[in-house]
Amino acid sequence: MSKKSKEEYLHEIKERYTKAGKEEKKKILDEFCTVCIYHRKYAIKLLNQSPFPEINKQRKRAGRKKKYHTEGVKNFLKTLWKKTNLICSDRLKAAIPIWLPIYKKSILSLSKKDEELLREISPATIDRILAKYRGKYTKRGLCTTRPGSIIRDLIPIKTNQWEENRPGFIEVDLVAHCGTSVAGEYINTLDIVDIATGWTSQRAVWGKGEANTLKAIREIELTLPFKIRGFDSDNGKEFMNYRLLKYFKHRKEPVNYTRSRAYNKNDNAHIEEKNWTVVRQYIGYDRLNNPEQLDLLNDLYRNDLNYFLNFFLPSMKLISKERQGSKIKKKYDKAKTPFQRLLESKEIGEDKKIELIRIFNKLDPFKLQNNIERKIRLILKLSIK
Repeated sequence: MSKKSKEEYLHEIKERYTKAGKEEKKKILDEFCTVCIYHRKYAIKLLNQSPFPEINKQRKRAGRKKKYHTEGVKNFLKTLWKKTNLICSDRLKAAIPIWLPIYKKSILSLSKKDEELLREISPATIDRILAKYRGKYTKRGLCTTRPGSIIRDLIPIKTNQWEENRPGFIEVDLVAHCGTSVAGEYINTLDIVDIATGWTSQRAVWGKGEANTLKAIREIELTLPFKIRGFDSDNGKEFMNYRLLKYFKHRKEPVNYTRSRAYNKNDNAHIEEKNWTVVRQYIGYDRLNNPEQLDLLNDLYRNDLNYFLNFFLPSMKLISKERQGSKIKKKYDKAKTPFQRLLESKEIGEDKKIELIRIFNKLDPFKLQNNIERKIRLILKLSIK
């Protein structure tokens, strides 16, 4: 059938189709698809189309009006998403009430309507607004973990989960800034995360020596807002040594010191996730082999990045996993910052909570993020080629 014949046929049956009932419409549609060899959805579109092109252009989009697509809402979401290092929409939703008051003071003013929309916006709507800005990561790195010696027999493997509701049970790892080669000396980042609250802390160490690693661990312990109750690491020589074993076991309240199974990365899933979202996404994979970079990196870790990650960046905790056929259904809690989780914890004293609140009230996340970007640029410039 020619194109002209199809158009004439469509014109003949359109009026009959418009006036017909549901069952008769089905028969007309079947006949139209068979005669013209059209896909059913395309045939429906042709039959419902107005004969006047200008009317079709004026036809409104189905569904509710896009009330969230205002310039104020889009600018705020885009700014917040970039400043929080491209976090997911669920975490971004939780960050909005924390960042919104500071955004209005230091960046741009928002109308009351835009502010109300931002407080009630859903994660799905955030995804739709940010869809055209999203990119993909393709970076890969090197693994530098090596098995320890017979001391592993003295450090038990963690066979069950710790009390994840009590702060103080931490996972730790060492992240190598070796570039594309593990030869020679370079800087490593000691990364620590508390399982219950998500509180994270980092220190830069030169090489992988046990003395430097222990020194960084002791420094971090002094800054943590809770006592270390459990310490879990991989099987690298920087952790599998008598010096560290003695440090945790020879104290009034010994720390539960455990290790993961060899070659089972997912045993330390909490810290592996932080290695990516904190160390790799901020510092990257470049080789850091200049001693001058060590002090600069530690300055970043002790101050701006520490405050930014723990006071302003929400995270979600996995509550349960359930297998349904070939799929695994995961359930998460509401996204919160480590600071918020500490305030809700009964294990933290009131004096410590008041101290944390005082620190929070003095901070500006936009200034912290600007300082982080400036310091990272300076650190990367000093790499020795």
